Amino acid sequence: MLKTTSPEALRRRVAVVGAGLAGAAVAASLAKAGWLVEILDAAPALGAGASGLPVGLAAPHVSPDDSVLSRITRLGVQATLERAEQLTGAGLMTSADWGLTGVLEHRVKGKGALLSAKALPHPEDHWGTRAHPAQIKACGFSPEVPALWHSQAAWLRPRPFVAAQLATAGMTLRLGFSVHRLSRTQGQWHAWDANGQLLTQTPHLVLASAFDTQALLQVLVSEEAGPAVYLPLNPLRGQVSFGAIAHLSEATRLALPPFPVHGHGSFISGVAAPNDAAAHWFVGSTFERDCTQAPVRAEDHTANQARVNTLLPHLAQGMAQGFSPAHIQGWAGLRCTLPDRLPAVGALDPLRWPGLWVCTGMGARGISLSVLCGELIAAEMSGQASPLPPDLAKHLAARRFKQTRQS
Repeated sequence: MLKTTSPEALRRRVAVVGAGLAGAAVAASLAKAGWLVEILDAAPALGAGASGLPVGLAAPHVSPDDSVLSRITRLGVQATLERAEQLTGAGLMTSADWGLTGVLEHRVKGKGALLSAKALPHPEDHWGTRAHPAQIKACGFSPEVPALWHSQAAWLRPRPFVAAQLATAGMTLRLGFSVHRLSRTQGQWHAWDANGQLLTQTPHLVLASAFDTQALLQVLVSEEAGPAVYLPLNPLRGQVSFGAIAHLSEATRLALPPFPVHGHGSFISGVAAPNDAAAHWFVGSTFERDCTQAPVRAEDHTANQARVNTLLPHLAQGMAQGFSPAHIQGWAGLRCTLPDRLPAVGALDPLRWPGLWVCTGMGARGISLSVLCGELIAAEMSGQASPLPPDLAKHLAARRFKQTRQS
């Protein structure tokens, strides 16, 4: 006897365009909430875009007034760490993929002056405290250097994190399928490739395709002959420089900090590189706005070397060997940002486009914010309680841009 799919199950089908950090987080959250999820990505393999970053940080943002970004980022880091722990417990990630090491934040460029009683949590607060003298010394700083310690912060390799989330039951991953345009007919969203081939049809569609989200929306608008939709995404190119720790002198290896340090870019050491299980060091990234290409550039290695010199001055001389042309390696990728530095999450225009959702604009905070954004979309689509209080959720709502349209 053939098993039929119930009308309710058919209604709880969703396609996610994009299999990077945002798309994987959205897909995993929806699948956990009982949705049947199909993921489409143009790349032939995972990690082709910004999620190919060799390693990054899940760390809170600190501001003098405990801004909206700071409060949202704390919740985002918490969600990321919880998911990483769950995936590790399920055997889908290992200690080679992430580490809850804590992160020291060097308050460079006068940032120390921003600290106030309101900005700095109480000593028992696990999100951020003044760094202990031993932690400051371990990074080669003098005792008076302004620094914070974030115990609930981790390094994480995005590609295995993405792959582990996409292993969640209830989803189908389709790589090598590039969505060129969208249309909606009789309550169904249709995704088409550049040759006019129908890739999928579904009642719900989530665009988690970074900067490409804007192009898909523009094609949709042009085919409808309706008013323009203003989602002011800006492409942001970033380059990370890295090298094998074995290529450094013994004195420099001994001087490497035992945990990640950030505050002017970030420095992470002791983590495997792509396609190389040996321990490496990583520094970055650069920030180049309005750039739609991501080649690795020699001048950006120079910029990242300058970052090391500012972030960890005691390593300046020793790291010069690591930045030599014979040893330096690089990775570059594109992210996208919005003017208020917060993502766009949820329905963009529910009256005009019911069933269409977006999750984009995380900039350099994809590791810290993607899981929280995925949970936010899953809750909204499922009619469940939001993981964010209303006064914070409104700042992420994609529809906040609905009122700003260009003719």
